[in-house]
Amino acid sequence: MAGRVAGMDFVGGLRADGLPAALSDPARLAAVTATGLLDTGPEEVFEDLAALAARITGSGRAFVTLVDGDRSFWKACVGVDAVELADRQNPVGQSFCYFLVGLGGQPFIVDDAASDPRTEHHPSVGAMNIGAWAGYPLTDPEGRVLGSFCVITDTPRSWERADLMTLATLARSVSAEIHLRQMLTSAQAAQQRSADLAHTLQAGLLPPQLRKVPGVEAAASYLPASHRHYSDIEVGGDFYDLFHTHGQNYAAVLGDVCGKGVQAAQVSSMARYTVRADAGETGSPAELLDRLNTALLAQNTSRFLTAVYTAFHRTPGGLSGTIALAGHAPALIRRAGGTVEPLGAMGTLLGIMDTVHLTDVPFHLSPGDLLLLYTDGATEARPRPGTAFEDARAVFDDADLATALAASHTMDAAATITHLTSVLDAHHSGWASDDTALLALRVPLADVSTSSGDADV
Repeated sequence: MAGRVAGMDFVGGLRADGLPAALSDPARLAAVTATGLLDTGPEEVFEDLAALAARITGSGRAFVTLVDGDRSFWKACVGVDAVELADRQNPVGQSFCYFLVGLGGQPFIVDDAASDPRTEHHPSVGAMNIGAWAGYPLTDPEGRVLGSFCVITDTPRSWERADLMTLATLARSVSAEIHLRQMLTSAQAAQQRSADLAHTLQAGLLPPQLRKVPGVEAAASYLPASHRHYSDIEVGGDFYDLFHTHGQNYAAVLGDVCGKGVQAAQVSSMARYTVRADAGETGSPAELLDRLNTALLAQNTSRFLTAVYTAFHRTPGGLSGTIALAGHAPALIRRAGGTVEPLGAMGTLLGIMDTVHLTDVPFHLSPGDLLLLYTDGATEARPRPGTAFEDARAVFDDADLATALAASHTMDAAATITHLTSVLDAHHSGWASDDTALLALRVPLADVSTSSGDADV
């Protein structure tokens, strides 16, 4: 339906107040709100475009206006002394801008506002001293009219074709600027949702709280890699777990899947739950990691991983266990006196070859001793690329980690993890080049179990 006013057909008809019904179209109003420009202060880009229009056309005034159902809000107003937001708007019925909305996106050009039958009785002609008015619509990609880009003169004039072409071009530029901002906002919102999903997914790979093992302190941390761009935010492949297997036996596993993203997360999740499912059937870490390799190959994921797995139990003298490495860096034992020694024999990484070579290595922790499992983010830490520190500091390597661990020999498991993360943070200044997982197990000095120690591992 169309409403006719002073020789003009308005798309959608008229409201009860005689103004175009299109002003109240819910989709259009939502699009205006989505610009994020209503009730915001002046911005250089819009002021510059309005000033350019005023200068090129020789008009005294130029406006970038957003039009909702009740008012015209002047995002830019050149030639008008209006600083406060309350002064940068007027009721929609007192603005020519509603013509553009009612015309469905057509320009509205008036050479002599006081004598043109479309505008001669309009309240703004006298109030705003409008001699001539030329406006082009600001539209969104769907063609919905958001407002107007217009120029006003104090006296009547005939608008030159070149002036109108310039106004049309500048109006498209303003519309494009608004659209680009919306696209950026939408992209940032989508990226934030992706980041939130990645963090949620990553959290799902880690136990919400480490299982308590009688007579053993346990602590862990996970730091995701830092990223240079929003688009780089992805879930990592590091994981760890601490769980009961059978009898008085427990196990700890820590791994690192190559790459990032959803597929890496799927492999991490599968690895963690495969290890848990098979742990009760074998006391050999090497055999269990061999089973995990078979499971990875069966999934045909094209992803490999490194892992360290240890099965252990309490003894009258502390904690005894067995460890196996699958392409993973050796674990570290920090003795109560502060010495640090590597633990484990290097084995084949998992997910590539049918046959892997893995070795079980026994170990014992006495009261005060601590076992540290870690991913390579802890031994490849480096400053943010492009910073002044990049050339001044070497990569934080295995020796640095051992030194930091030795310096914490008076600390319990939780304090040790806090100390190590602080040292790493100081080295890379808060920029992690890779995901970093740490897991520590310690036998307290004052709590030695009286277990018989005859459980199988």
